[in-house]
Amino acid sequence: MEAIRPVPRTLLRDRAYEAIRDAIVAGEIEPGAVVRDAELAERLGLSRAPVREAFSRLVDEGLLESKPQSYTRVTPLVASDVRDAAAVVGAMHELVTRVAVPRLGAADIEAMRAANQRFAAAVGTGDVDGALRADDALHDVLVRVSGNRAAAATVARYTPLIRRLERRRFGEGGSCRSAGLHERLIEACAAGDVAEAVRVTAEIWRGLEELAD
Repeated sequence: MEAIRPVPRTLLRDRAYEAIRDAIVAGEIEPGAVVRDAELAERLGLSRAPVREAFSRLVDEGLLESKPQSYTRVTPLVASDVRDAAAVVGAMHELVTRVAVPRLGAADIEAMRAANQRFAAAVGTGDVDGALRADDALHDVLVRVSGNRAAAATVARYTPLIRRLERRRFGEGGSCRSAGLHERLIEACAAGDVAEAVRVTAEIWRGLEELAD
């Protein structure tokens, strides 16, 4: 029984955070919906404490809003908030691209190509979740290779605000980010062309700012 140890409290908090965040981003918990720690704790099979901690983090990140002794609810989709988040996340992606491109290896380029193939296939079949996962996987290669933990944390913090709108727009039949833009980014990375890779990255994230309009 030596291998069985208590589950760290931080792990329970993170489990609660990720589950609730993903439900909000996917629209399973809609904008304006009131959330209750006791109810979600029961659904997640957790105590109320890690759920409350998750609520606090989600309030800080803009996915929940809370009035003490009154309610905690999902924030509405506000275009200006999405534009601000896209501008910040875009700037971080430009930063990591500039640093990562000279460090990329053949395996990294192949991982980006494979992610873009999954992205294009998902877009073609209307699989919004699959497209967004593949999109994350592609850009995460550059974030990882850059080694910039501050940029990675900023991207992780603000991307869910953008994903909420992306998912809703795509679910309503809107257009998805172009696999062609991704291909241009990959080719620039493969060629070691830092300036072009940064230009394409900026174009990709400008498109997301415009999506908020």
